[in-house]
Amino acid sequence: MASLMDRRHERTTGGVRFALLLGVLTGVACGDPGPLPEAGPVPEPAVVRDLTPIPDTQWVRLVTSLSEPGGYFDTDNLISNETSYLHVLGPMRRLGVRGGAYVGVGPDQNFSYIAVQRPALAFMVDIRRDNLLHHLLLKALFHESDTRMEYLALLFGRDVPPAPAGRDGWTEEGVRALLDALEGGGGGGPDGPAAARARERVLTRVRTFGLPLSDEDLATVARFHEAFIRLGPALRFTSYGRPPSPWYPTYGQLLAETDLEGRAGSYMATREDFLFLKRLQEANRVVPVVGDLAGPDALRAVGEESRRRGLVVRAFYASNVEYYLVRGRTFDRFAANLASLPVDRWSVLIRSVFPSGARHPDAVPGYYSTQTLVRLEDVQAVLAGDGYAGYRDLVTRDRIPLRTDESG
Repeated sequence: MASLMDRRHERTTGGVRFALLLGVLTGVACGDPGPLPEAGPVPEPAVVRDLTPIPDTQWVRLVTSLSEPGGYFDTDNLISNETSYLHVLGPMRRLGVRGGAYVGVGPDQNFSYIAVQRPALAFMVDIRRDNLLHHLLLKALFHESDTRMEYLALLFGRDVPPAPAGRDGWTEEGVRALLDALEGGGGGGPDGPAAARARERVLTRVRTFGLPLSDEDLATVARFHEAFIRLGPALRFTSYGRPPSPWYPTYGQLLAETDLEGRAGSYMATREDFLFLKRLQEANRVVPVVGDLAGPDALRAVGEESRRRGLVVRAFYASNVEYYLVRGRTFDRFAANLASLPVDRWSVLIRSVFPSGARHPDAVPGYYSTQTLVRLEDVQAVLAGDGYAGYRDLVTRDRIPLRTDESG
């Protein structure tokens, strides 16, 4: 046995110790793929253009068969608290992180990564079954909306406002303009007719997806929708029993955020990105899965399903889940699951890091969280070799530069 968090334990002291058989990782890294392109045109991996719909019955089977029993986390996690979440979009574009399969945790911040990647299939894996129910709400919104404005109006329980003079709808406006136009709250507010219609449309659509849902499940979907209806773009991330931290962004701020190049990057920023996601959702190619990243079945099953379809996992958004796995002494199991995923030289792991001790090298002034990007093959190779010296080594080693003027 050797420690994946420090396979160099004969030469170092301290560090976090976890057990992992070296053989679990053997054969996964597949040798040195050579350097990634640094600049100029990138030889784009194959992107599936034909998003043939997955039949409803097959989608239901995927959701249920890939899932594990649910677990607990101390938040509804309706929106992200990672203001920095778009800072990896520039390097994702430059490195050609395209096509394949996508794996991510949490709610709709995933859609902004998916919009850049354009995968053939996306898996939303989260320990909370409530996250699956939340994604049913989001899926219903995509099915019911033809435009970004319709989506947001339905989410917030508002009427679609009149388009600007001389415009045919809200097709070209930026997300900030969409949110500002909704501020008037047409439809009578949370207790008005527009909100009542939105509640009914969403639950009616959710019932059509074919998943077996209890009355309690439907009540949970309705409760999540109600939070958006009541608070609108002012909604913030909250944890049970604790008020929102002052540095957490509002939902409106998240949607209007930019990448490090100043480019609007949320999935609501452009009509084209929204329509791709709508197409993906309507094709049943966004699959919510209940599963612990360190659990025995879900993440491995996602990898096997991707492999069966001839796909590699091209992007994996883990947020800061690894922090909790290290703290809970289950990171070794996650590492073994990570090693089982089909990846290639374009595959990346997206992390979020929150302040804990020394400032992270990728921290951006004015942002509480820090987003990082690393090649999945590099992670697998380190775990198969000397391992990591601890959590900080894990989240700082082999980072892909976020800006073009960085070296490394």
